[in-house]
Amino acid sequence: MSNTEPLTEGMRLVEAIQIQEDSVVSRALIKSDAGTVTLFAFDQGQELSEHTAPFDGLVHVLEGTVEIRVDKEIHRVSAGELLNMPADIPHALKAIEPFKMILTMIRGSC
Repeated sequence: MSNTEPLTEGMRLVEAIQIQEDSVVSRALIKSDAGTVTLFAFDQGQELSEHTAPFDGLVHVLEGTVEIRVDKEIHRVSAGELLNMPADIPHALKAIEPFKMILTMIRGSC
């Protein structure tokens, strides 16, 4: 599910998206040629199966805990923590508990 309503000034990111039962919800915050910033909410047990992306991705967990597998290495990432997912490296996500994150994807090199 995706939400495209604009954020209101002063809105806290953890309040900008709600966890929905048995679902993964996303909300695009920025979409441009330079990259994307997307807010996600996962209910406990929800996952994204292994896949690759052509761009680097930076996960910033806002609330809860997620297990992220990057190239067979498992990382437990909790609120306030970051994890880099390099371009073209297989990765998968599984919600250990309900969690919210921001995914920033950068297209091209800096």
